[in-house]
Amino acid sequence: MDQVVYRWINSTALLRADVEALVGVCLAVAVTVHALLRKRRVSVAVGWIGLAWLSPIFGSALYLLLGINRVYRRARKMRGRPSEAVPPPDADDAVVPETLWPLDRAIRRITGAPALIGNRVRMFRNGDAAYPEMLAGIRDARASVAMTSYIFRDDATGREFCEALAQAKDRGVEVRVIIDGIGGGYFRMLAYKRLHAAGVPAALFMHSALPWRMPFLNLRNHKKLLILDGRVAFTGGLNIAAANRVSTKPRDPIRDIHFRFEGPVVDQLVTAFTADWAFADGESLDGPPWFMEAPAVGDCVARVVTSGPDADVQKIEQVVIQALNCARRRVRIATPYFLPDELVTGALIQAATRGISVDVVIPAVSDHRFIDWAMRAHLDVLIRAGVRVYLDRDPFDHAKAMVVDDVWCFVGSANWDMRSFRLNFELNVEVIDADLAGQIDALIQAKMDLPLTEKDLADRFLPVRLRDAGVRLLLPYL
Repeated sequence: MDQVVYRWINSTALLRADVEALVGVCLAVAVTVHALLRKRRVSVAVGWIGLAWLSPIFGSALYLLLGINRVYRRARKMRGRPSEAVPPPDADDAVVPETLWPLDRAIRRITGAPALIGNRVRMFRNGDAAYPEMLAGIRDARASVAMTSYIFRDDATGREFCEALAQAKDRGVEVRVIIDGIGGGYFRMLAYKRLHAAGVPAALFMHSALPWRMPFLNLRNHKKLLILDGRVAFTGGLNIAAANRVSTKPRDPIRDIHFRFEGPVVDQLVTAFTADWAFADGESLDGPPWFMEAPAVGDCVARVVTSGPDADVQKIEQVVIQALNCARRRVRIATPYFLPDELVTGALIQAATRGISVDVVIPAVSDHRFIDWAMRAHLDVLIRAGVRVYLDRDPFDHAKAMVVDDVWCFVGSANWDMRSFRLNFELNVEVIDADLAGQIDALIQAKMDLPLTEKDLADRFLPVRLRDAGVRLLLPYL
């Protein structure tokens, strides 16, 4: 009897193992087929396929959560994205200097949007300078207020913004607010709840733990945008948090830059916001009070470039590469996180190799230790090629900006990493203006007093180099 039971148990175990093996093979095959058809980068496809075959259950589950783009199908149904709203104009109506015609032509093809003349741009340093202007604009708004923020803290600064938005709504202004589902406070969402309690129409961007609805951690709305009456807009790197008011000496101060735009380019910024609002809330915003005629107010040329894992995939990265390829004399870059992929790294090396002066400023210590480790792991190849890298001293600077040939600027929310270039929803603005370029260039130059050398990297202890190289393997998700 015991022998019969033993045989039955053994056969059941073998059958279960066979079933599990068959399920594992089916899952691995499914991941392989999907990756082969959908993943354009060989390294990414090989990584996912290898993980699926080495660990079919875990690898397939991870691929289901993080490897499948569930956004593109919905994004294609949106109306009014900058990449779809305006057909590419003819080459002979360029409003940029002749030396920038090749770059303008490339960016037109990338974005489908024209560069617009007649704008005025003003730069602010830190929340100390930007927040009072933004709050005054909300308080003076008469028709509409549109706002997007990746981080929206429920601290003194966040509550001040919530109060101004609620007051605007109470006096009859149309108000819409988008807060990212992760950056807005993970599961607590205190600022969102405060706005909701005040009756302010607010939406959480992709805030769902249900994997079949949307990836929970991997795709974020990283934009920072405030539009007032369809005529004035603020954008850049500033989130809404007391830490950005550096003069008040917060515990962990964060420096940053932000920009105020007036003129025709505001219409492109409104277009970007309305597309995100339709995605997050389902409501279509069209015509007044959102789209208002924005007359020419200056001589600055500007154009909005959006990017995300949808119809605008990798467009900011493509613009960066084109700017590096078209540079003639000098490129200066400041970014809090510097983890470029092979394409951007290659463009930086090629620029330096052909004699372009390329300077990159990164934090000596950022607010994410793992990113600091990963950044150190790939800088040696750039430094050997002639790219000069500088370490910015404390406090941490969250500013991101690029200046080419003392006239072309690229500012906004996107960091120089694969997350910003491929996974996040980002918004940058191309600005052609020598005065603004001079301001940004001076800001970057002021940080260039602590060069990072090849010897500094080589002198790291072997365990440190191994740690940094290992963390760099997580580059797509850092």
